[in-house]
Amino acid sequence: MYRTSGLHHLTAIASDPQQNLDFYAGTLGLRFVKKTVNFDDPGTYHLYYGDATGRPGSILTFFPWPNASRGRVGVGQVAETQLAIPRNALAFWIERLTALRVAFEGPLRRFDGETVLTFTDHDGMPLALVATDAAALQPGYDGGAGVPEALSIRGMHAVTLWVHALPETAAVLTGTLGLRELARHEGVVRYAVDDAAPGTLVDVRELPTGPAGTSGAGTVHHVAFRAADDATEFGIRAQVAAVGLPITEQIDRTYFRSMYFREPGEVLFELATDAPGFSVDESEETLGDRLLLPPQHEHRRASLERTLMPLRRPGAV
Repeated sequence: MYRTSGLHHLTAIASDPQQNLDFYAGTLGLRFVKKTVNFDDPGTYHLYYGDATGRPGSILTFFPWPNASRGRVGVGQVAETQLAIPRNALAFWIERLTALRVAFEGPLRRFDGETVLTFTDHDGMPLALVATDAAALQPGYDGGAGVPEALSIRGMHAVTLWVHALPETAAVLTGTLGLRELARHEGVVRYAVDDAAPGTLVDVRELPTGPAGTSGAGTVHHVAFRAADDATEFGIRAQVAAVGLPITEQIDRTYFRSMYFREPGEVLFELATDAPGFSVDESEETLGDRLLLPPQHEHRRASLERTLMPLRRPGAV
């Protein structure tokens, strides 16, 4: 059986691109990894944030449409994006969110060994900081936004899916992607890659009568799972097709190669290869410094640079 090695990235919809940059690179202190465009709508940015190198599992990406209406988080979506922090960083983040007037709830206890702060971004997207001992083993990042490397976010911890019926979604996670059921807590079932490290976890809540989510600012568009290489990706693709789920052909996204399918609960899943990574078109030292365009849109650079809103990197907060 071919298996995913964990979460690769998550892509959400935002409104104002400058506010998005200020929140994720400023307030949360993530590295601005890539400034490019939506390949299917090149007049719109596609902004990437992550750790110092943009490793798989650390990446949050956004399609910021300045006039986007607010979506509604609901069934058939990723309902919460959980970010990993070391346990000793919890007090720092309580103080930081308070000082920056980001309303939060917590600290809360969830699964064994987890302490959680929940809040939303400026578009209402639900987020959580999850403090564990294991997060300290992941690399950090100090980008000068007032978040020391030792206390920084260490990429994704988990995603929470809301679905109408658990068994069908569980069958895809375990039988098709190769995760295993790990634990249950207050109505949430957790699935994990074998080592159950941060960035390998998927939580699922069954809401049989819950309202369906609506797409818009503050909602997640899709979640991507890691495929170590092309062979693994095509192997998982065959497993998806074997259970009757339509899946796309492989699509070159410059920084990874992708395939897309909807699991039975209607959440959009992506398979994404680890390679080639975000240094394929600029060095690690200069990630996010300039607008990068895919080859098919390079001839439009002058007009796109006139169309796209100028962005200002946040300074020290």
